[in-house]
Amino acid sequence: MAAVANLALVFVAGTLTALATGLGAVPFFLVEDISDRWNVVLWGLASGIMVAASLFGLIGEGLAVVDGGVAAAAVAIGPGVLAGVALVVVGHAVLADAEFDAREYEEADFRKLVLILGILTVHSFPEGVAVGVSFAELGIEDPSLATVSLAGLSLPVLAVFMTVAISIHNVPEGVAVSIPLRAMGVGEWRMVWWAVFSSLPQPIGAVIAYYFVTLAEQFLPFGFGFAAGAMVYLVATEFVPEALERGEDLPGGGRRELVGGVAAGVLVMIPLAFA
Repeated sequence: MAAVANLALVFVAGTLTALATGLGAVPFFLVEDISDRWNVVLWGLASGIMVAASLFGLIGEGLAVVDGGVAAAAVAIGPGVLAGVALVVVGHAVLADAEFDAREYEEADFRKLVLILGILTVHSFPEGVAVGVSFAELGIEDPSLATVSLAGLSLPVLAVFMTVAISIHNVPEGVAVSIPLRAMGVGEWRMVWWAVFSSLPQPIGAVIAYYFVTLAEQFLPFGFGFAAGAMVYLVATEFVPEALERGEDLPGGGRRELVGGVAAGVLVMIPLAFA
């Protein structure tokens, strides 16, 4: 029963990150549009948070569970990092000709919605994996583990930080989904729903990843590396290019806003390095 309860808890954490994407539509309850400058800052913030969480949290935790020094850690974690990158590369290659515009959310029939969900899985699944892996030490009785008491539960610090980090990172994605829907005249609450829809693969990815790394302890370093590799690669190939595209009409191409957002995101996550 404890195992089922843990899976349910991980699913709830993944669901919370998905729901956070809906916050990206909240500004449109108050304003008609969000400036390119703030879009770039938000994407930079998301990038900084994810890189810092991957390096300080996932890779740092992977190093902590590997005995034998740096060389042994590289051997244990490295294949996971490469596998995480490969997942995103292969996913993008498979869906290279299936790009879609968020406007299609409102117009899609059932078959197109299935295709859209497949595309969203490539984007959102690795984020769910990061959440699931971060819960790997849930329920392990070890006084050396850093935990946080929340609602009567003892949760790994890494799990709390990763859930918060992914949630914050999802807000700019919700904004990106909402902008074209706003242009179509879609109502605010429907925009919230479609923003959440774009992150629905995350709780599924979280549960699968958590179950996988708890099957055997030796999978832990691989799992940490896998999640970190996928997330850093997503930042480099999606978040940063998206920010630069949004800021191409700004002075300096929006690079100042991007760097500022990245720095803020890293500062937000620095406490994770000392947890």
